[in-house]
Amino acid sequence: MNRRIVQVFYGPGKGKTSAAVGQCIRAASLGQSAIIIQFLKGKESEEFNFLERLEPDIKLFRFEKGDCSYSELSASRQKEERMNIRNGFNFARKVVDTGECDVLVLDEVLGLLDLEIITIEDIINLIGLREDYCRLVLTGRRLPPEIAEYADVISKIDLEKDLPA
Repeated sequence: MNRRIVQVFYGPGKGKTSAAVGQCIRAASLGQSAIIIQFLKGKESEEFNFLERLEPDIKLFRFEKGDCSYSELSASRQKEERMNIRNGFNFARKVVDTGECDVLVLDEVLGLLDLEIITIEDIINLIGLREDYCRLVLTGRRLPPEIAEYADVISKIDLEKDLPA
């Protein structure tokens, strides 16, 4: 029986999603399946559309209907998207509960906490659904200590230098 591993990539730097996707590529190279659920990026994020070519080994899901990221939407559109985002989180619960994949990435799920779309308890409950899945990967800018307690591997991604604006 596999033991659950919870891995977190967080911080203000760039590369959290790329690091999480790297976990999926590693899993796929070992014959495992991976699912990525992206939050807060909109449905037309071009950044990782190439992943669709890696199906069925790596599946990418976005539940938001807006073309742009959540933060760029009007208040009324954000209200609509909250339900779509909750649907995506509920889908993640189903994936964990049924053991549908070996690696599940919840990209920017920690950002949902800051926006009060989900709670810390929601994430803790998701982590506790099963003991026998392989890897759950969470990303976001901020990692609450209550969630850090449940993580086996935590990587902080920090930005030391950026291109001039």
